[in-house]
Amino acid sequence: MKKLIILGLFIVFNINADDQHEINNLLDGLHEDAHNGNFKSYFDRYSSDAVFLGTDKTERWTVQEFKSYAQPAFADGHGWTYKVIERNWEGDGDTRWFDEILHNEKLGHCRGTGVVKLVNNEWKIAHYALTMLVPNSIAADIGMQTQQAD
Repeated sequence: MKKLIILGLFIVFNINADDQHEINNLLDGLHEDAHNGNFKSYFDRYSSDAVFLGTDKTERWTVQEFKSYAQPAFADGHGWTYKVIERNWEGDGDTRWFDEILHNEKLGHCRGTGVVKLVNNEWKIAHYALTMLVPNSIAADIGMQTQQAD
């Protein structure tokens, strides 16, 4: 059985300890479910009206569209692996937002940003965006390549 160990620095503002624990568990569980290919529990973490933004400009999906995209990746018992390096939280009440720095073997350092909301007394991911972190020293070259790929 594969085991994902999540290590990292978590910086939290304006969140009580119980909410902080629950919301960090929500996202840590998301990454663990993806690593282990747990399709159902991975998508149970999203609200029914969630939106996911991937790294490609064409990747703006409702949760149902994202399920269709992800199904083949999860079909063989593993999805994708992102190790959490750092996570920051903002907000209060029933809506919170976060950003996290992640590492993936193929894409390198990435940033996940998102919004979670309290739905029927359970925290759910309402919006998640994954972006690749491009160092400024190579950003112009990467930008030119993206223009040529259109």
